[in-house]
Amino acid sequence: MIRDPESFSLLLDTVERFVRDKLIPREAEVTAADAIPADILAEMRNMGLFGLTIPEKYGGLGLTSEEEVLTSMALCRASPVFRSRIGTNTGIGAQGIVIDGTEEQKSKYLPRLASGEITGSFALTEPEAGSDAGALRTTARRDGDQYVLNGAKRYITNAPQAGVFTVMARTDLDSKDAKGVSAFLVDRNTQGLTVGKPDRKMGQSGSHTADVVFDNVRVPAANIIGGKEGMGFKTAMKVLDKARLNIAAVCVGAAGRLLDEALAYARERKQFGQPIAEFQLIQAMLADSKAEIFAARSMVLEAARKRDGGEAITLEASCAKLFASEMVGRVADRAVQIHGGAGYMQDSAVERLYRDVRLFRLFEGTSQIQQLVIARHLLKGN
Repeated sequence: MIRDPESFSLLLDTVERFVRDKLIPREAEVTAADAIPADILAEMRNMGLFGLTIPEKYGGLGLTSEEEVLTSMALCRASPVFRSRIGTNTGIGAQGIVIDGTEEQKSKYLPRLASGEITGSFALTEPEAGSDAGALRTTARRDGDQYVLNGAKRYITNAPQAGVFTVMARTDLDSKDAKGVSAFLVDRNTQGLTVGKPDRKMGQSGSHTADVVFDNVRVPAANIIGGKEGMGFKTAMKVLDKARLNIAAVCVGAAGRLLDEALAYARERKQFGQPIAEFQLIQAMLADSKAEIFAARSMVLEAARKRDGGEAITLEASCAKLFASEMVGRVADRAVQIHGGAGYMQDSAVERLYRDVRLFRLFEGTSQIQQLVIARHLLKGN
């Protein structure tokens, strides 16, 4: 749902201009430094990008799902690391509070997340628990009006920059499944919380992940999201439904950029006395990429509109995330192929994007997990 087409068009125009004039020209700089420049971050804060999906009541822009995915598609014409830097504030690092948080929790954290004063982070994955969230080993033992957290999290996006973590921990220490898991808000400066060194990754230089360790970390009972034990996994699934849909939108944006790069190169590069765009096998790769991008975009928009209409979209979000993340991998591969040797060089945008987009088939639920989610819904008759 687009609430005010004129105002939203202005926002999209601003984002597209920012991407074209500021972000794309500095992609190589970000990759070389493994960091987003401070002036770019400041401009992102001033534009309100850290608060795109946080309600206006708390200082955000309060975008609907449809508005959010269209904005993500526009923003991700640039390297996805820029969106990753704001993504935990607009997505998994804040949405648990937006969806299930108490009014006190919302008032305390959301204005600071919306402004970009602090960065949120979502701490679910562990060394022994990723896709199997029910196997979480991080524990939260009640001690008076506090909980004592112990455990470790792995591959946590924006952990090095985070000011607050949404932490999934087991409050029912005898449980063996996700029903015993609760969600906690843990401030970065809490004694006993340590963040490891940033991970070295295949791609997405400038976007950081790291381990987070909890050693007798004391958290007020008031910091359980929603104020109730045992609801953490349900909160996580609500957050992930929305996150998966947005990642699908990110994939559409990145795929559009890859196709633009491939098309421009095919028009310029000559072999056998003519642009390679004149060769039918090149045209086939371009055409397949365009068709798949259109299909993914349509899936994302339909699911977003359903969510805005109040419908559950667990099935649709998984379908969109599965298709779009696999699609962008194929488009990236074709873009490198069309570039030939030039596409394998590290100064090539398609080489960098080829590595960057590989992540999308892994996080927010692997492609295989999406297949299981989809199959289970089918078998239940949903």
